[in-house]
This record gives sequence, structure tokens and C-alpha cells, in this order.
Amino acid sequence: MFAVQGDAGAVTAIASGISFDDHGDHGDIDVQAPKLTGTEIAGQKPSHLVEHDGEFAAFFDGEGVARIISEKAVLEGKSEFREVKTDAPQHGVAVAFGSHVLLSEPNKEKPDELPVGIRTVDRAGAQVGDIAQCPDLHGEASSGNILAFACATGLLVVKHGDSAPEIQHLPYADNLPDGKSTTLIGGRGLQYFLGNYGPDKVVLIDPTAESDAFRLVELPTRRVHFAIDPVRPKFAYVFTEDGQLHQLDIVAGKIANSLKLTDPYSVDGHWNDPRPRIAVAGDNIVVTDPLAGKLHLVSAGSFTRTGEIAVEGKPFNIVAVGGSGKVHDHTEKVHAHSHDPAVQQIYKGYFEDGQVKDRALSDWAGDWQSVYPYLKDGTLDPVMAHKAETGDQSADEYRAYYEIGYRTDVERIEINGDTVKFFKDGKPLEARYASDGYEILTYEKGNRGVRFIFKKTEGDAAAPQYIQFSDHKIAPEAAGHYHLYWGNDRSALLEEVTNWPTYYASSLSAKEIVSEMMAH
Repeated sequence: MFAVQGDAGAVTAIASGISFDDHGDHGDIDVQAPKLTGTEIAGQKPSHLVEHDGEFAAFFDGEGVARIISEKAVLEGKSEFREVKTDAPQHGVAVAFGSHVLLSEPNKEKPDELPVGIRTVDRAGAQVGDIAQCPDLHGEASSGNILAFACATGLLVVKHGDSAPEIQHLPYADNLPDGKSTTLIGGRGLQYFLGNYGPDKVVLIDPTAESDAFRLVELPTRRVHFAIDPVRPKFAYVFTEDGQLHQLDIVAGKIANSLKLTDPYSVDGHWNDPRPRIAVAGDNIVVTDPLAGKLHLVSAGSFTRTGEIAVEGKPFNIVAVGGSGKVHDHTEKVHAHSHDPAVQQIYKGYFEDGQVKDRALSDWAGDWQSVYPYLKDGTLDPVMAHKAETGDQSADEYRAYYEIGYRTDVERIEINGDTVKFFKDGKPLEARYASDGYEILTYEKGNRGVRFIFKKTEGDAAAPQYIQFSDHKIAPEAAGHYHLYWGNDRSALLEEVTNWPTYYASSLSAKEIVSEMMAH
């Protein structure tokens, strides 16, 4: 994490205390007290800090300079950075984008006003191409492999090109009222941007749409803060000055639920006065309440209040840190990980029939997200490139292979006890399942796999009669991820070996999923 201290002229790195040791089939999590890493970048009036592709770009308004540091340097507690200059001090932004840097272009005629465009420079600082016009530039976000900047006239949409970033202007739709976005958040799992638009609206933006790219959502009163749900891609949350938290359905483009949490907060006054802020931490939505000195906890699943936490002073800004993993006692002499040769052989599909044991549905309990959207939006491109480095196919060939393998319209699965919910376009199908044994399959390469099979006992008629799990495990053990086959013909499913929709825990971020995949 970083603390951007404008008045103090410093950007300070803080270790969250949460670390992971990746073992391929699972990750170990270690939790310690947070501390300063030793990394600090000094300069005049730091403002926007942007992370992209493992590099952090801090913009110092008082100098018109961006200082860029790698994640590796931060983790090592170093303060080694490279510097990229603009033509003048400004309230600006910079993004490290592959081998280039995107820099805000100052308003030279009125330097106190917002930037007017984006300049692309190479590693040496030389300009590449023309300046992309973006009057009143303020607001930046990434969603998958797309980056966006908010302008008075619309959005600048940035994608990776053959030799340099490709920048296109997405103008606001003619049917939108007067206004603009000045804050953007990028969707996770679904590719979209959520922005403010006027005092009492938000706008949903599809950067890939050829028409109807902007959907306006009216709010009951003025907006205080908004945030996306990184675990449940379908939802975002908006807090309004009447003290209500609203659940925004991204797919439907409307408010799905509202919940009264606090006394009213006016948005009049200084922009940085303490007002409620939202963070999503796993299954909890956390909302700060500065005037009451507390944090409100809301269940993301049921959208009901679940408690509150008293905090001294005025809790204002909030950030959620964490992850998914197993906590071990590392003083144990015996500690079985996937680096155990026997476990590695099983993972690769080499085992004896006698090693296979029945498993309960509880091995796959939890809330799971499909990785197919991440393949589609480019998030998994580093995984494909990594496979190409050691495999016998190109990254594009691997991508085509996984396009068939991961393909599914079931974006989320929830397993609780013997009940399974399949979510398609946010709508659930629900049924109960009982074990129907397992089948050992032999593949063309000579390695083998096990399908653990469950049969529907009751539930929605449209829910599949059979579900078959494959997760590279052959005996009772909680799954870290899995491939799922479903349908109404048990035998036919066993013949399916090209399409294997794959699911990881919904609590994992896209970056964590990429890390786990690359460890395999």
C-alpha cells in the first residue's frame, strides 16, 4: 500500500503484513503486523498514484514530474525510481504502459487548469506519435487490458498496439445530459468502467461497444462515494448523502437494493472533508462513518447490516487488503506441499487406482468465479506468454486453446452443503446434489484424471442432472480451483475433454489468479 502525502511531499510504501507462498495447487498465507517498507519517494505535492503492469507511477503536481518505481523495488524496500518530466507543473497523472509512459499534457495557456491531453513517451522520454486531445483530463482506470482517461468530451481508451499504445477517443453519447466524468473505476471480471456524472448520477461505460457505450444511472440524491465489488463482478456500490448505500446491478444498469446506514452527510463544503467511504473485503462491504466514529459492516451476499466496529477519531478513507490461502504452523517438521514429488506426480496425472478415494461436495464449497472473462479481456495474456516460453506453442495458439477450454456463460458458482447455485447473467439456477461416485479417465498422452460425479436430487428443472469435478486431486482435500463439466447425460460428459470451464475462488483478484496460474 502507499500513503500519498500531498502536504508532506512524500509517497510512502507500507507493507500490509499479508504475504503469500505459492505452491501451485494452493497458496500459503502469512499474516504479520503492518510496517513501513523503507521505500519513500519525495517531491512537491504528490497527487495521483497509478499502478499498471507491476509499476507504480507517482505524479508530483508541484513539479510536473512522474516518478516510476517497480513493484520489485518496493517489496525490497528500495527507493530506486526513474523520472519522466512534463512541460510544466499541473494536476496531472502518469501511467507506465508496457515500454511506454502515458503523461498528462498541461494546459500551457492556463497552467492552473486541468490538463488537456495525453502524451506518449518511450523509455528515453522521447514523444511517440501525436498528443491525444483530452480537455479537462481528470480520472483514470484500468479494466482488463484496457486503460481509460476521463475527459470533458468523453473517454480516451488505450490498448496495446504493435509498437506503441493505441489511443482512441470515445465521445459521450448525444443523449447524455450536460456533464462529464472526473472519477473512473475499472470493472473486475466484467470489462467496464464506472464513473461519476454530475452530482446525482453515475455512468456505466462499455469501452468496446460500437453504440450505446454509456448508460446513465440516476441516484435518489447527491453521490458521496462509489466502489466496485471485486469478488462479485455484477455489482458496484454507491453511497449517497441521505445516508443510504445502494447496490448497483452492472448488468441491468440500475439500483437493485438500498440500505440506510448513517445520518445524512452533505457534499457541500471542502472536497476533502471527512465523509463516508466504501471498501469491499471478501464477503463484507465496509462503510466508514466519520461523524459517528464507526465502520458499518454489510453482507455482500444478502445486502443486510451485519455489525459495526467502533473506531477512535473520525474514520475516513479505507482500503481493504487480504487474500486467499492456507495458514500453516511452519514449525511443523512434516509439511506436505505440491513441491512433494508424489503430489506433483498426482497433479500431472500419474497415480495408482488404489490412491483414489471418494470425495464429498464440501471439498468444493465456496463462492467461485469463472476465469473465462479474464481470458476474453486480456488479463490472462501474461499466462499465455509464460506458457509459450516453455511450451511448444505460441501465446496466440495457447490463447485459442484456452478459449475453447474456458468458454462458458456461467460466470459464478456457489456451493453450500449439498446445494449448488449456477449464475448466468446474474440469475441463479439452484439444485441439490448427492455423490454418484467417480470415474478414472485415461487421456491421449497417457496420463490420467479423475471425475468426481454428483447427481441432482431436487431443484430447478433447468439445473443440470449431473456435475463432474476435476481438480488434479484424487482424494479428500479442499479445492483451490477446479474444472467443471455439467449436463444431463453422465456418460456423454465423460467424453468431453475440450471444454472444461474453470473456476477460482471469487475472493481472488485477477492478479492473484494470474500468479497462481503461472506457478503451475
